[in-house]
Amino acid sequence: MTDLHGRRIVLGVTGGIAAYKAIELCRRLVDAGAHVAPVLTEGALHFVGRTTFSALASEPAQVSLWDEESPIPHTRLGQGADLILVAPATARALAAYAHGLSDDLLTATLIATRAPVIVCPAMHTEMWEHPSVQDNLRLLRERGVVVVPPAEGRLAGGDVGTGRLAEPEIILDAVHHVLADTRRDLAGLRVLVTAGGTREPIDSVRVITNRSSGKQGHAVAAEAAGRGAEVTLVTTVDRPAPVGATVIRVSTAAEMEAAVMPLAAQQDVIVMAAAVADFRPAMVAARKLKKDEFGDGGTPQIVLEPTHDFLVDLGASKPSGQVLVGFAAETDDVIDNARAKLARKRLDLIVANDVGAARCGFEHDTNAVVLIGADGLHQDVPLTDKRSVARALLDAVVELRSTP
Repeated sequence: MTDLHGRRIVLGVTGGIAAYKAIELCRRLVDAGAHVAPVLTEGALHFVGRTTFSALASEPAQVSLWDEESPIPHTRLGQGADLILVAPATARALAAYAHGLSDDLLTATLIATRAPVIVCPAMHTEMWEHPSVQDNLRLLRERGVVVVPPAEGRLAGGDVGTGRLAEPEIILDAVHHVLADTRRDLAGLRVLVTAGGTREPIDSVRVITNRSSGKQGHAVAAEAAGRGAEVTLVTTVDRPAPVGATVIRVSTAAEMEAAVMPLAAQQDVIVMAAAVADFRPAMVAARKLKKDEFGDGGTPQIVLEPTHDFLVDLGASKPSGQVLVGFAAETDDVIDNARAKLARKRLDLIVANDVGAARCGFEHDTNAVVLIGADGLHQDVPLTDKRSVARALLDAVVELRSTP
């Protein structure tokens, strides 16, 4: 989220328990360079303080239509906004917006704007599922409003169900997606991304896996979707899906192969960011193996067999014009090993990643990589957030596609 410099975003906060999460959203938007104007409803003030948002945002938070210093605040805010983001959006706020009831500053601003609008509903499950709420959301979607649906999880009062405000990363992805129309260089392209580490079963309980968190692959998928691509994300991790991506969840290397290969020939770009296991147990027990089955001091022997390296198949059968990207997670001789993998697997581009370096690779939010291309490209991407790494990677893909 480093490309919001100068963008004017009205952040609407309504009266739900999730209002406290809007504080983090405000901070992140400002950190990304946006000019944030907070608008709080009277209900929101029961949960969060006006002073908090005034301190964090780009201008003082506003609550009332009747501000002597700004006699028509809703038109000023609505006309000047590049985007209006409502998080959380309560059932009442959605109903008022859908039916044009401009009885507070936020709904008046929503009606007085031609800027794109994102609403992020948050409420109890029963309210979320009520037909009136769903009808209002359907009406708003028909008008072009972007809805970031709530997540499933623990709710206020200890209940569990659908209704939690979406995680900040998902909401920020939606902001990026909506505001990225000035950079739609992947529009019309089909991009397939893999993410996460595969899990190879030993028995019905235990698995062999690796430390991949899937963060880099998900960042690539989110960046590609934000730049207009039709994205398919094949992932092993239970992370929120990037806005605009079709997600296929898998576990093992074989499942990932089964998901990727039938789609491969139709893709314009394939980014194999997943950490696919090289080996798996040759025999998988259908039940949990008990340690007392092996006698006193006995140790089970796990016999491994290689998994099928379907990246080789992708390289061998790559259609004309497709860009195939691989990753090389290394700890020694990083560049040499990456170049060898690039040639051996007939890739167009490889991302060399020293996973032994500080704050790089698995599980971290940051990364430092080297982009190496079959055309001679050698580009260092110094330590930065993984979304920025994804941006550099896709910039290189766009350059490759534009080269005759």
